[in-house]
Amino acid sequence: MALFKRKMPPTPAPEAAAADVDPAAPRPICLALQGGGAHGAFQWGVLDRLLEDGRLDIRAVTASSAGAMNGAALVSGLATGGADGARATLDKLWRETNQSGGKNVFGDTSIWSNALTPAWLKDTTLWRASETLAMSMSPYEFNPLNHHPLKRVLGAAIDFEAIQGSDVKLHVAATAVRHARSRVFTNSEITDQVLLASACLPQLFQAVEIDGEPYWDGGYLANPPLWPLFYEDTPDDVLLITLNAFERADTPKAPGDIMDRLNEVVFNAPLVAELRAVAFVQDLIEQGRLTPSAQDRYRNILMHAIEADSWLGDLSLGSKFNTEWTFLNDLKTRGRAAAEEWLESCFGDVGVRSSVDLQARFG
Repeated sequence: MALFKRKMPPTPAPEAAAADVDPAAPRPICLALQGGGAHGAFQWGVLDRLLEDGRLDIRAVTASSAGAMNGAALVSGLATGGADGARATLDKLWRETNQSGGKNVFGDTSIWSNALTPAWLKDTTLWRASETLAMSMSPYEFNPLNHHPLKRVLGAAIDFEAIQGSDVKLHVAATAVRHARSRVFTNSEITDQVLLASACLPQLFQAVEIDGEPYWDGGYLANPPLWPLFYEDTPDDVLLITLNAFERADTPKAPGDIMDRLNEVVFNAPLVAELRAVAFVQDLIEQGRLTPSAQDRYRNILMHAIEADSWLGDLSLGSKFNTEWTFLNDLKTRGRAAAEEWLESCFGDVGVRSSVDLQARFG
């Protein structure tokens, strides 16, 4: 069962709200893009299909880690070439990712994963010992020169000046190491260093320093950050595109499987906390329990979601480091199919009501 349940239409509210929506005009929306390494190619496919469809007007993007890479490519492309430009820039981003030597782009140490390694070998004592040894080394030890191939990828694919001048708002989260808090960078601050910080896994990369503060992956505290969308002049509709599975059918028992699931739990935790807050406010609004002064501070966010659970549930943590072109294109194909399914079942709700029932899970 997925995290988000389809919201059944209340009556008669949808008819009243739908009357305010122009069916011929693109519908304004915000995107929230979760991080997940090479699995970000699934988001590439989702975004490619949504841009191809043309019925959404993307006005704001909030993102972390690989989601931030996609968000930056999207905003950069929209600024320079509209929807077609955004599709081309996303394609460029993932082609450059594949052509950057593959393995180390998202931090693969070659112990973490290898597409040709048989499953039986990964379950041997020797493999587990090697994996443990690799994880006991600091990136300051195995990468003292701090080489980061993703820097070249970003420089080749993304126009940062276009992002800084865009009227599509971009919010990118990174985790401040010394202060243990999330920092959200906005358009005028977005550089390649900000994106590297947002995707910095501390076991694999040295912390990225910005303005004297070292940063780690933004997904630890905001994956992605939703709160920037609540307090700015942005559309009420938010489409969340996840990359980490929220639910699994089986209890993991092998060491690698336990670590995989723990990784998913940790990187989903901040998002779950924010969704719980959204559900709480939605309930207060629907029950008419807000005071007049509070009504000026809170608005009813209309939530939508394209979940990765059913589309990426067969993939392991190790595949998040796989940048082989056939694999990336498979993820893109899955993403396009997921977007097509969402457009058919949920597009009509945009601008009218939430298409997922957060209160069923968090209320």
